Amino acid sequence: MSIIFCVLFMVFALFGEPLFIIMGGLGLLLWYLTIPIDGSLLSMLIDMKRLTSQDIFIAIPLFTFCGYVLSESNTPARLTNLVRSLLGWAHGGLAVVTLVTCAFFSAFTGASGVTIIALGGFLYPILINEKYPEHFSLGLVSCTGGLGLLFPPSLPIILYGIVSSTSIDDLFLAALLPGIFMISMLSIYAIIRGKLAKVPTSKFNLKEATSALWEVRWEIPFPFIIIIGIYGGLVTASQASALVAFYAIMIECFIYKDISFTKDLPLIMKESMVMVGGILIILASAMGLTAFLIDMNIPDIVLGYMKEFISNKYWFLFVLNIFLLIVGCMMDIFSAIIVVVPLIMPIATAFDIHPIHLGIIFLMNLEIGYMTPPVGINLFISSFRFNKPVVTLYRSVLPFLLILFCCLLVITYFPFLSLWLLEK
Repeated sequence: MSIIFCVLFMVFALFGEPLFIIMGGLGLLLWYLTIPIDGSLLSMLIDMKRLTSQDIFIAIPLFTFCGYVLSESNTPARLTNLVRSLLGWAHGGLAVVTLVTCAFFSAFTGASGVTIIALGGFLYPILINEKYPEHFSLGLVSCTGGLGLLFPPSLPIILYGIVSSTSIDDLFLAALLPGIFMISMLSIYAIIRGKLAKVPTSKFNLKEATSALWEVRWEIPFPFIIIIGIYGGLVTASQASALVAFYAIMIECFIYKDISFTKDLPLIMKESMVMVGGILIILASAMGLTAFLIDMNIPDIVLGYMKEFISNKYWFLFVLNIFLLIVGCMMDIFSAIIVVVPLIMPIATAFDIHPIHLGIIFLMNLEIGYMTPPVGINLFISSFRFNKPVVTLYRSVLPFLLILFCCLLVITYFPFLSLWLLEK
């Protein structure tokens, strides 16, 4: 009977049933077949309460709200003007602008779809007007949706720290160099493509740069509030989230006046909390399945099988990367963190892989998985947003995928990139 139900869940998944329903139903079924129904519900509720009762969890809705406030204001345009005034003289300057700006916003929102729809829709026509090749422009705005996952205050990093019981402050610090390395490699490629395409450039104008810098004088403090505040010991991550959310309201509603406090802000608050509610539903649904797998000692069973075929951690890391790329294609990042992290943590520990290093590998794989054919979610979001066949997106993102995969291999096999700042 249990096999029949599991097959039915797989069929529902193939026909487009939301993944959180599949995971929640499967978890509830497996618990029901093991213990009475009341006990299964109680177990799932206890696990969810344990997860959400941690103080750091409050940072997720506040950082999300802050990101939505910034996205709905004219901040994207102001930041774009600033970086263009600084890099407009370089071939590929606008492409680098796209990378940096989108990374900034996806770090706050934690949602690649929001970045592609809002900022991608804003920057893609500008790239085309500046004579960038269409395929390059499509690939660029599609890959930038998840670039902020390795930068504070990334919501997936916060959730990974909660689930894995790893220091979130250490994860933020460890992710900085891999994130900068990844964007640097993509920027080099963008500059080369800009030069080959003979994209027009403009001379550096100190007056324009100064004017653009003055326009963003109130947005510049955001990363410093988070980084200096947390690592200077002035505030915790939860306190930093409240601080930047309050600061965003003050500057966008009362200084720039891009957003109406009484008219626009409630709608933005509602929209951002809908996303947070979706995250909570996913977490609640995934917790039951994860708890069951751990209770049944699935990680130990998998570890036993893996040790028969994998003799060293380098081969394990390669297999892990392939597995996580597939997971990144098939699952949203929040479900993947809840379900997969507890399963791979004990296996990685057995192969002597540092938990912080594992976290960076995990998040970067899921970031790449977002745009990996055939079912990476960013490909379908871009296809919808820019009215292009998804097959066209496959071709467009391929060069970016190759660069990111090479970056992944470097970060995987040279752990000092992730751990060097922690040793300082």
